[in-house]
Amino acid sequence: MPRSKRARVVHETKTAKKSHKEQTRRLYGNIRECVESYEHLFVFSVDNMRNTYLKDVRSEFSDSRLFFGKTKVMAVALGHTVESEAAPNLHKIAPLLAGAVGLLFTNRDPATVTEYFDNFRPQDFARAGSVATRDFAIPNGLVYSRAGEVPVTDDQPISHTIEPELRRLGVPTRLVQGKVMLQLTGDQEAEGFVVCREGEELDSRQTTLLKMFGVTSSEFHVAVKAHWTRETGEVEVLEEKAGMEVDGQ
Repeated sequence: MPRSKRARVVHETKTAKKSHKEQTRRLYGNIRECVESYEHLFVFSVDNMRNTYLKDVRSEFSDSRLFFGKTKVMAVALGHTVESEAAPNLHKIAPLLAGAVGLLFTNRDPATVTEYFDNFRPQDFARAGSVATRDFAIPNGLVYSRAGEVPVTDDQPISHTIEPELRRLGVPTRLVQGKVMLQLTGDQEAEGFVVCREGEELDSRQTTLLKMFGVTSSEFHVAVKAHWTRETGEVEVLEEKAGMEVDGQ
């Protein structure tokens, strides 16, 4: 069948995708430039990575530069050896970039930076695969929206529309006159329906239940690992343990 000769729409707004090499060169160049532009460099790790809270950090340090890139590129940009380092003693930072970490370049007073990160610990819902930081059980009887996390006078019964989802997640509930009831017997009656115990690894079912009842058991925290000062070239190692992996940008 002959090819159609109809006029075809050609989109001229398409832009070429940045290649891997271009992104690498850009990251390398930006880090080299920051070494010359900022007085302080902090290496940090992140516990319980959340993009929402990283946006808060970026907003707080709008006068600084944060990098979450490939550690090998960041290490090369700073320099592995005395001969290749971008500034005196930066080669001492490179070994700390084994794993996924971030870099913060700033002109702020170092004490204010560490104080900010020490105090910035927002609570969030746990993700599957994380470790439970506490016990949580749904009390027997009428099921409330916070399941005993707050006084009954400050709580309200959970909506009957949620009852099928609770049963799907393994909670033995049933509707009694339009109210969601958990009716356990024996030893379970006093303990309630145990969702998780402290120290155990959480699965998706458990984290869904924790979120349904508003239980936040995960803490977002930025741990400062090292600090370098351009004026003196001094490197202060504060924490050698690498944190959890963060998204590359």
